[in-house]
Amino acid sequence: MESEQRIYRHFMASIETKQKAAEKLPSSISTAAEKIVQCLINGGKILTCGNGGSAGDAQHFSSELLNRFERERPALPAIALTTDSSTITSIANDYSYNEVFSKQVMALGQEGDVLLAISTSGNSGNVIHAIEAAHERGMIIVSLTGREGGEMTHYQQAGDVEIRVPSQSTARIQEVHLLVIHCLCDLIDHQLFGNDE
Repeated sequence: MESEQRIYRHFMASIETKQKAAEKLPSSISTAAEKIVQCLINGGKILTCGNGGSAGDAQHFSSELLNRFERERPALPAIALTTDSSTITSIANDYSYNEVFSKQVMALGQEGDVLLAISTSGNSGNVIHAIEAAHERGMIIVSLTGREGGEMTHYQQAGDVEIRVPSQSTARIQEVHLLVIHCLCDLIDHQLFGNDE
């Protein structure tokens, strides 16, 4: 059946993208996890942001930290900047949609905190504004991107980490972003709490 062949092609394309990512991304994922762990050890927190599917990924990551990933452990401080509809709509209405995350970063971010900035294209204006605000607050950026990295690559500073998925497809990039998030959660738990017996 044609529909089953299309489904098969989606699976194969996802597998191929993940194989390419497995060759290119482990070093940057490991570095990002170390930055997040150091932030948490120092009493900091993780702020996350993104649009659409990336907003879902931002919330997914913060919920895994606040609640748990695959093991029992203390809650870890993380805030998804995508969840407060009253705040987001008031900022968008009174100022600009480009400021919906940056104003929250300026209010909630502290020096040494980490911003997880997610954009499949790397060109999301509100995410770029959040990165600028985070730098102003002395925060570290971990960015999840795809394609050629987009405009976000121009806002990387020393100490920031970009995890760029080697794909042009939004769907494939998002699929790998989710896997990256799970890798980060696993590494954070392992580095903070040791082997899970």
